[in-house]
Amino acid sequence: MRKLIAYLAISADGFIARADHDVAWLPSPEGDQDYGIRTFYDSIDAVVMGRATWEVGRKLGQEFYPGRKNYVVSRTAESTEHVEVVRDLDALVAKFRSEPGKDIWIVGGAQVFGALADMGELDELQMHIVPTLIGDGIPLLAPRIRQIAMELIDSKSYPDGVVQVRYRLPRRSPAST
Repeated sequence: MRKLIAYLAISADGFIARADHDVAWLPSPEGDQDYGIRTFYDSIDAVVMGRATWEVGRKLGQEFYPGRKNYVVSRTAESTEHVEVVRDLDALVAKFRSEPGKDIWIVGGAQVFGALADMGELDELQMHIVPTLIGDGIPLLAPRIRQIAMELIDSKSYPDGVVQVRYRLPRRSPAST
């Protein structure tokens, strides 16, 4: 079965970006040290992101992820040649669960991560913890009272101090929907 995987970098104090969406604090992969992104990219055939994450990507020159089906969750954005805008996250998840294919990369942001975790539909959380404190910004998950126990799958450290952790999240059982 296809997995929905949040694959991201996060500051050591728990933020995915500064409040203005700036991510200049992220390290730039050099040489063979790509933090596993090439292998991960080969394992997916679709990406999902929220409107704000998509807009930031567009400003940085990345409107879409080549060779993958691109979805943006938004009530206001419009589809483009390379990006399908979806209004109903539940319906999109049901589509993914019913179709064969590779895994799905949940690119961001906090609203999408939080919604999928709360729905019991986020299968894995793969974080690259960057050894930088940024003090304030956009948290990993949209703020809400929640308690979701996760199971550690794997961890790996890199020479520059970045630590990758992979967690499995509990899936919502069909009987509880």
